[in-house]
Amino acid sequence: MAMNGLSKMAATALLLVLAVVPAALAVKYTVGDAQGWASGVDYTTWTAGKTFRVGDTLVFNYGPSHSVNEVSSSVYASCGGTPIKTHSDGETDIDLDTVGPKYFICPTAGHCSNGMKLSVTVVAASSGAPETPSPPSSTPGTPATPTTPPADGTPATPTPTTGSTSPPPPKGSGASKGVMSYILVGVSMVLGYGLWM
Repeated sequence: MAMNGLSKMAATALLLVLAVVPAALAVKYTVGDAQGWASGVDYTTWTAGKTFRVGDTLVFNYGPSHSVNEVSSSVYASCGGTPIKTHSDGETDIDLDTVGPKYFICPTAGHCSNGMKLSVTVVAASSGAPETPSPPSSTPGTPATPTTPPADGTPATPTPTTGSTSPPPPKGSGASKGVMSYILVGVSMVLGYGLWM
């Protein structure tokens, strides 16, 4: 095989690997886990500790007495009103494709008011960069320290001292390590393929 053909195949393989990386980072959340979309589940507790990102999917599993309405914040708060979308197929996948709050209720009489409602806030998709807060623009100084009074009896003036410490470097997130692993595997596959040809 000519080297030009090998280069094209290697580039194509690398592009395929890189296309798979974002999909590998997306998460499918089964709402309510094993309990599903049902009465008596505390969905506020279920969302605690989870980060919902653009590209993730909410999977609602429910019986015939339930359905899922995607609603506005006012309909969510009042448990009644016109839905944005209605689903009643028993297994509904909702792709989170925009940033911001999303609200869901069961419209069956009494279900929403008894807690069968879900609110999630969707953040931007992970770029693989660590999520660490930015360091402050200036490091505050240490408190003033008193000095020994002068020999002439005048009062001592505290001398302010400033400390300047650098924040520790940010630690890599699991997502960035995962992305790097996929890229390294992909590059290794492309290079290995090139050696066999």
